[in-house]
Amino acid sequence: MDINQARRERVAYADRFPVIRRMREARYERRFLAHDSLLENLYRGVFPSWAAAAASVPPTRATGYDNSASAALYRDRTRRVFLYDYPVMLWLARLFAEGSRSVFDLGGHIGIAYYAYQRYVDYPEGLRWQVHDVPAVNAAGAAWAEQHDAPRRLAFTERAADAGQADILFAAGSLQYLDYTLAGLLADLPRRPAHLLLNSVPIHMAESYFTVQNMGTTCCPYRISAEREFVDGLKALGYQLRDRWENPDRRCRIPFHPGHSLDRYFGFLFSREA
Repeated sequence: MDINQARRERVAYADRFPVIRRMREARYERRFLAHDSLLENLYRGVFPSWAAAAASVPPTRATGYDNSASAALYRDRTRRVFLYDYPVMLWLARLFAEGSRSVFDLGGHIGIAYYAYQRYVDYPEGLRWQVHDVPAVNAAGAAWAEQHDAPRRLAFTERAADAGQADILFAAGSLQYLDYTLAGLLADLPRRPAHLLLNSVPIHMAESYFTVQNMGTTCCPYRISAEREFVDGLKALGYQLRDRWENPDRRCRIPFHPGHSLDRYFGFLFSREA
């Protein structure tokens, strides 16, 4: 037995006693609310709905990305890719080769993927890449694009319904922050994208629920989807699963809720027949 395993077993034993568990939960709550480091994400609680998770955040804490501090994040990611980006870039290049010419980047911040991927993927002539995000982030993205998007392929929108105008709906690490589901968004569109390219999706094998994430600048309700519910919801709209992959470098540890913690995230490609 290694040291970490022994520690986990001692903690699990201590948590069997209600008084000790309440003391530990109160101490973690103080740490969670005081957390302001951008180097680590903290998670707290399990909730049945987005509204319940949001209501658990004190009004003294910022919530969501629609603020200047959150809008200023991730500039370094416009110049680099990570291991989990490679399946996305592979499929993006293939979809462009198959004829796709427009991308709706759901929750794409200032266009992080657009900038980072162009060093590795040949963008086709006439490409339109539209980012949908909150107003503060869209404004920051538009200002950044003035200096960094010479081809003028990047645009921003606050309308989720604009997804219906794209060939590819792309979402990387954003579905968990929405107060609606991807299937719900797509069901309301008169025209649906031909392809769904999804990355860094937190999936639980059995349950759908919410937690709260403190990412340093803000606290956000955070959606975790049951695998069957997520996949079947998209299949019911006519999408077929073409590929899926795992990202073991992304984790979601929710203290006091080991059965709801995740040791990996997932990526997917779904396509509809023309």
